[in-house]
Amino acid sequence: MGGPAQHHRRGISRAGDPPARGDAREPRPGGAEFPQRSCRQSQAPGAPRSDTAALAQGHCGPGHGNPPAVAAVRLICGVDEAGRGPLAGPVCAAAVVFDPRRRAPAGIADSKVLSVRERERLTVLIKDRALAWAIAWASVEEIDSLNVLQASLLAMRRAVESLSVLPDEVLLDGAHCPALSVRARAIVDGDAKVKVIAAASILAKTARDAEMCRLHGCFPQYGFDVHKGYPTPQHLRALRRYGVCEVYRRSFAPVRAILEGLGRGASSASSLRSPSRSAAGRNSGRRAAVRRSRRA
Repeated sequence: MGGPAQHHRRGISRAGDPPARGDAREPRPGGAEFPQRSCRQSQAPGAPRSDTAALAQGHCGPGHGNPPAVAAVRLICGVDEAGRGPLAGPVCAAAVVFDPRRRAPAGIADSKVLSVRERERLTVLIKDRALAWAIAWASVEEIDSLNVLQASLLAMRRAVESLSVLPDEVLLDGAHCPALSVRARAIVDGDAKVKVIAAASILAKTARDAEMCRLHGCFPQYGFDVHKGYPTPQHLRALRRYGVCEVYRRSFAPVRAILEGLGRGASSASSLRSPSRSAAGRNSGRRAAVRRSRRA
């Protein structure tokens, strides 16, 4: 079952918004089912919000006079996941809403084209400058029971629902959208095309990598800190040598093949250790006949 999400909200004055819900909570993949919250809109999506509209247009602040009540700021949420391909560990999803008062950090790109150092540096900047961000999970058990696509969509939905601001639109990487209470649009290769989705991809990747390093501390023989659960030659050798532990996705073919091979091996070993009575009787009869012929 999915664990509680980590979330953060930066304070911004918006009429009708609920108060902030506190500081970030540490995520626990595989914990209790994520509690569903009701997403009620205090205003219709896209309705004018005088304070944020002025901030986005650059009209608010000392010396600028009264902000014009014209174009509204639309809060756009970017969502991406990390960890669909590995043989072990949970799927992680992140949701990011940029602060319209602040410039997005330079250098944001698809997490796959960034170095570890660049991702870690940008993670700090994204969290600092975002209006809101959230990280959520789908566990190994959910991956095996639902399939990895549905588990990924579940993690994405949990991330969006744990945001402490209500976005006007959600943009997701990929070809599928989870069921959400706000408008959502899937964009193929969105992490390479849309900056706010790329920001979410960075948060999801760094969070999941940290989780796999934590699992390495529990199961050091597999090398999770190096390959992060992906089916590298090194990982497959370790998996064949040490077998399947509790953090593996049993619905994935390489893991299932090892489990089935172990099952066949156990059956073969059992048959070698315990020959049938009829076979044992035939063998003892042959040995007795050989002894009689030798005495003759």
